[in-house]
Amino acid sequence: MIALGRETKVYLAVGGTDLRKGIDGLSIFVSSHLARDPFSGHVFAFCNRERTSLKLLVWDRNGFWLVQKRLERQRFRWPRTQAEVMELSVRELNWLLDGLDPLRLKGHSRLEYSTVA
Repeated sequence: MIALGRETKVYLAVGGTDLRKGIDGLSIFVSSHLARDPFSGHVFAFCNRERTSLKLLVWDRNGFWLVQKRLERQRFRWPRTQAEVMELSVRELNWLLDGLDPLRLKGHSRLEYSTVA
C-alpha cells in the first residue's frame, strides 16, 4: 500500500505525457524534465493529451509504485501551461482524482500550534 503523509508533495507534469512510458521512462522524465529526484518519495503525476488517463509514480523504500487510472466518459481537469499549478498537496491530488478542479478549490489552511492555551 502506498502511504502518503502530509509532507508528501505531488508534482504534476503539465500538459500531455506519452503514457506508454513505464517506470523507467517516467523516472527519467522526472529527473530530466521536472528536475526532481524520482527517489524522493514524492508523487509524480502524468496525464495523457486527451486527459482521460493518468499515471502516478512514487518511490516507496525499495521500489517504485506505478498506478494508472482511466476515465471511461469524462476528463481530468489538468493544467495545460506552466502558468498553472505544478505542485499539489495530497489532499488536492485526491480532489483531482475525484473529478474536482484543484486549481479552483481552496480548502481550509492547516493550523499548527506548539502549546495549549
